[in-house]
Amino acid sequence: MSKRKGIFVSCPDANHFCDKNQYKEATFWEKVRLNIHLIYCRACRKYSTNNGKLTKLVKDPKVISINRTDKEAMKERLKQKMQQ
Repeated sequence: MSKRKGIFVSCPDANHFCDKNQYKEATFWEKVRLNIHLIYCRACRKYSTNNGKLTKLVKDPKVISINRTDKEAMKERLKQKMQQ
């Protein structure tokens, strides 16, 4: 990461700030610099959007799984089909 203290940051720095922001570890100035970068960088805006979606999916997974007996029945049917 760059050691410069300017307002404009590189894409790798912006991605790093985005990752830190995702986990609530970014400082105020990192957030400011990230938001300025996101104004003019389409690729980093997309990265930031995808990061947000990923965080939301991980926090609230809506995964529906089948019960054990149905799973075993499916395995058995698959074995029978494979033996034919």
